[in-house]
Amino acid sequence: MALAFAGVAMLVGLTACTFDDPEPTGPSTARPTPSAPGAAAPTAPEFRPELSATENQPYFDWVNGGVIAANAAAGGRDFIDALAAAGFDKAQMQVTADTTTIGDPADSVQFSVLFQGECLVGQYGPKSDGYHGAVRPPLGTGTCLVGQTRPIDW
Repeated sequence: MALAFAGVAMLVGLTACTFDDPEPTGPSTARPTPSAPGAAAPTAPEFRPELSATENQPYFDWVNGGVIAANAAAGGRDFIDALAAAGFDKAQMQVTADTTTIGDPADSVQFSVLFQGECLVGQYGPKSDGYHGAVRPPLGTGTCLVGQTRPIDW
């Protein structure tokens, strides 16, 4: 009985806190602050073209995370343009279509960079449970993505 009462009291307390909070005005743009006084703020990963794809994956993921933070509905071109601006070679990239063959939005978009003999691969979309990045070996064709990709002609 006491346990049930404590659970109800906690639920009422949490509910009351919810009503006192002001309505959110939109996504927060605040960056986390260091927890220890005098600690340095985390730094963004650096692009190191002389290193492997695996060693550059944190940078690849960081760039793609920035795309998503700027536009939650980002499509393939958004990722390709950001990766090219970040230093990756556009001529070594592939991207899938943003829409299906019947014009519906694609469940996800995949994009890749052939880099140092490996593939940096990203996937993002409503059916992919957020963003995913990986390093994979290139296909026998020397490319990174299976299936039809769209030309990167912009």
